Amino acid sequence: MAMAERKPKGTRKGYTTGACSAAAARAAVCGLLEGRVPETVECQLPNGETVRFKVAEAWVNSDGAHAVIEKDAGDDPDCTNHARLTADVAWIAQPDTVVLHGGEGVGLVTRPGLGLEVGSAAINPVPRKNIEHNIRLIASEALKTRGLQVTISVPDGETMAKKTLNYRLGIIGGISILGTTGIVHPYSTAAFRASVVQGVEVAANQGQDTVVLTTGGRTEKFVMRELPALNESCFVQMGDFLTPALDTAERCDIRNIIIGGMVGKLTKMAQGETITHAGRNPVDVELVADIARSIGAPETVCRAIAEQETARYASECMAELGLEYEFHIELAKRVIATLERRYPGSFDIGVLVCDFDGNKLAQAGRT
Repeated sequence: MAMAERKPKGTRKGYTTGACSAAAARAAVCGLLEGRVPETVECQLPNGETVRFKVAEAWVNSDGAHAVIEKDAGDDPDCTNHARLTADVAWIAQPDTVVLHGGEGVGLVTRPGLGLEVGSAAINPVPRKNIEHNIRLIASEALKTRGLQVTISVPDGETMAKKTLNYRLGIIGGISILGTTGIVHPYSTAAFRASVVQGVEVAANQGQDTVVLTTGGRTEKFVMRELPALNESCFVQMGDFLTPALDTAERCDIRNIIIGGMVGKLTKMAQGETITHAGRNPVDVELVADIARSIGAPETVCRAIAEQETARYASECMAELGLEYEFHIELAKRVIATLERRYPGSFDIGVLVCDFDGNKLAQAGRT
């Protein structure tokens, strides 16, 4: 049998904590239904792909079932690589109900601004839906007469979290369960940086005078909807590599730059970060408060923003005040001003802003 071709170092994809949690939950529920947890389990990722995971540890008894999936982060190893995502499941009386809890090593949300309720487990919305979806795929019949309680835990998660910025975000006691697609792309590797540079070069080689730089899949879908007249080669997912993308555009004499992003990454750009990865430097909340102040937000709200650690919190505050549009317009203008200072005379820059569901919030500059 021919051996699988090894992928070049730096390009191998991995799986998110959310995908591993969903796989662990599905395996444990298999154990409840069949009396034995399988050695491998299929899991449908949020992006629709089906992947088979190896179960690292499992048991079933009269009280419930337990399964562990060890995270493989591919060639983007971070502090959660090899984390043991653990699911403990048990039947409950309420029919057609899946109750999800965070156990040991999963962070607790203590501040607003994360899109999660204060006091809840730091399991992000997409992983929450994905965990329940995978359970319902195999337990829909059983759920007609009873419900399931699912507890996700991560041994040593509290120690892992010390290597993240969770504490700055008000997440205490453990890591976050994350992931919007289920796949970990090697964003932090030299290989991904090279792919960004190559993407801009391809646009230039095809004679395009515009490059649209996005931070990920959701923002790319958003800008593609907003800019249907542009050729597909104009769109480049830059991840966190803003500076390599712009340096390449400047070298290739592409003058029109459009950036699609959400509030957190755009704030990093406005404050002059050359790499916008969440783990590099915290958001400059004083900058965010100043933006709010400049559009007329009450000083009490601006002070509250400066005491938090996320740009998302400011965005939520502005929405409550009816200033969401003005806030994001000003943020976009600050991004443009920062980049024009760094690349004087090189580009005509536009910024398109969307929310976390990919809905348009604002635009500024040349788009």
